Amino acid sequence: MQQKYLLRTFLFLSLLAFVFLLACNSSEDTEYTPVSPVSMDLTRVPYPKLSDYKFFEGTLKNLNPSYKVIPYELASGLFTDYALKKRFVWMPSGTKATYDGDGKILKFPVGTALIKTFYYDNVQPSETRQIIETRIMIKKSVNPVTLQDEWTFANYVWNDEQTEAYLDMNGSYSPISWKNENNVVKSSNYRIPSETECLMCHKSNERPIPIGPKPQNLNFSYTYTDGTKNQLAKWVEEGYLESYSDNIVSTVDWKDTSKPLETRVRSYIDANCAHCHSTNSHCDYRPMRFAFSETTNPVNLGICVAPQENIDNSLTYIITKGNSQRSVMHFRMSSVNEATRMPLLGRTIVHEEGVQLIQDWIDSLDPACN
Repeated sequence: MQQKYLLRTFLFLSLLAFVFLLACNSSEDTEYTPVSPVSMDLTRVPYPKLSDYKFFEGTLKNLNPSYKVIPYELASGLFTDYALKKRFVWMPSGTKATYDGDGKILKFPVGTALIKTFYYDNVQPSETRQIIETRIMIKKSVNPVTLQDEWTFANYVWNDEQTEAYLDMNGSYSPISWKNENNVVKSSNYRIPSETECLMCHKSNERPIPIGPKPQNLNFSYTYTDGTKNQLAKWVEEGYLESYSDNIVSTVDWKDTSKPLETRVRSYIDANCAHCHSTNSHCDYRPMRFAFSETTNPVNLGICVAPQENIDNSLTYIITKGNSQRSVMHFRMSSVNEATRMPLLGRTIVHEEGVQLIQDWIDSLDPACN
């Protein structure tokens, strides 16, 4: 009797062990793999609402990125009436960008979304954050004949309740006042661009292109939720970039006073001027070429180069060495007149710190132009 009992017990325990092992193996076979919730139907985008993409999880205005929506920053960004910006990138599963040169836009896969949100903190009188707009560029296809990338714009304007942003490509103004880091109240009649205005800056050969995400602008460390890492290395780690050069000639943060003044100036000009002052871009007809890789040549910077049009007799050169007050660049950057200001779009007020940077640099140049 005891032997039968022991045998039954042994068989029962053996069966339990077998079931347990089977369950473990089954669990391993069906291990959960996270999937990005982002919705990107290229036959339907742009969607009518920002939330339709599912780029962000939780409360929309918190801009908490969904899985595989990766934040990024540029070493020096475009001035937009002191608006703060949050940038993100998303790519379809199994795809990645490729390196095409330090100063060239990464070759993104079809379906890529570049997301940039513009906002202000300490908005008056409530001292709260206000999001103005979110701009998205989506790579919808590659032209089978020209092999050129086909990007589309999608601008979303946030409602007053800050609960949703709606597709609006018509352009508008949004008056806003805020308190800056020095507790000074500033105001702007912020311009939300139309589709036509977007194309003026974001174009090459009259086709839409991104501007910022180039290796030269991404090659620095960013603090993510899981630690600090070089952005390009992070993109490789996330499967968003095939590889990149070990010797990238990079732009710098123009605000970083530890860097050489000329490098800061060239980085600022690259971010704020090069998108128009480049071959096949909006200001192609101008002699200056402001891309970071081209401004090692003083002629491309406009140093001792006579202007094509006479704005004022006192403005002798685009850059008059040692005399910012006689320099066209300084004059245009200090102007808010739509007929004379530079950049043409993207700002309605003067970037005081940017003007000071250019002024300090010009006034430091010698010897004087002949």
